[in-house]
Amino acid sequence: MSESPVLEVRDLHVDYGLGDGAVRALSGVDLTLRRGEILGLAGESGSGKSTLAYGITRLLPPPGVITGGEVRYHARDGSVTEILDLTDHELRTFRWQEISLVFQGAMNSLNPVLSIRGQLTDVLAAHRPGMSRAARTDRAVELLKLVGIPADRLSGHPHQLSGGMRQRVMIAMALALDPEIVILDEPTTALDVVMQRQILTRLAELREHLGFSVVFITHDLSLLVEFSDRIAIMYGGRIVEQAPARDLYREAHHPYSHGLLHSFPALHGPRRELTGIPGSPPDLRAMPSGCAFHPRCPRAFEPCAREIPRPVSDTPLA
Repeated sequence: MSESPVLEVRDLHVDYGLGDGAVRALSGVDLTLRRGEILGLAGESGSGKSTLAYGITRLLPPPGVITGGEVRYHARDGSVTEILDLTDHELRTFRWQEISLVFQGAMNSLNPVLSIRGQLTDVLAAHRPGMSRAARTDRAVELLKLVGIPADRLSGHPHQLSGGMRQRVMIAMALALDPEIVILDEPTTALDVVMQRQILTRLAELREHLGFSVVFITHDLSLLVEFSDRIAIMYGGRIVEQAPARDLYREAHHPYSHGLLHSFPALHGPRRELTGIPGSPPDLRAMPSGCAFHPRCPRAFEPCAREIPRPVSDTPLA
């Protein structure tokens, strides 16, 4: 893993709706993804994880609007692209070639009436029109092998594959154009724990082999601790803490991170009591003043209701 950045997000704001009825889903998010890194993004439902992924790729569904900030992509040749300034035509070229996204519930996104061959080769035909039909088929076979699926499944249809296989087909599709960044939004939510491990182990092997960077989004912090290099914790549309996965597991500094870590069994060592986090995530339409976590925080004191703390971070923001 390199220390050089491949993606920088600075002061990103996203609203749903306009005017007085707008709801702020992201508030000044700062994030750096390093080349070759697996960056985990964790938080409860509604914390802004998926909104951040769709904001980075400019795939926000209406009425989502990016109202401020920068998203900079650093290519291997040293050039820098401001993603928020790209035209629609430039975006169609940029997506999937430089940055790809495996959507939440992706295994149900395959077209049920098209073969796996047809869906994989369609990606190549759309983005590499000069590629011959035979070359596209060869590439589709190669992609299936990368994710551990036999080549004879190429002629099959989605209903003939297990949930884990369909998920791996979607990951293969995301890797088809050799992107530098792959964003995985809850990639294993509907899978059993054995299949989760198989897919994530394969993904880690592919990262080592191909050298791409990963943003891995999930509410399951135990998975991130095991498979990520660094972890960023989101709450109420903000990143409250980011640190190397090992450091975060050993000593989380933000009370919310600490609460998440103590809501699942210890990965190693003696058993510990599971405590959970009292209360519910904040309503984005009526956010608490000051630190958004203070109504649920066991360590809260008077200034917490007035001041928004700086995120705990291992990464300089300048």
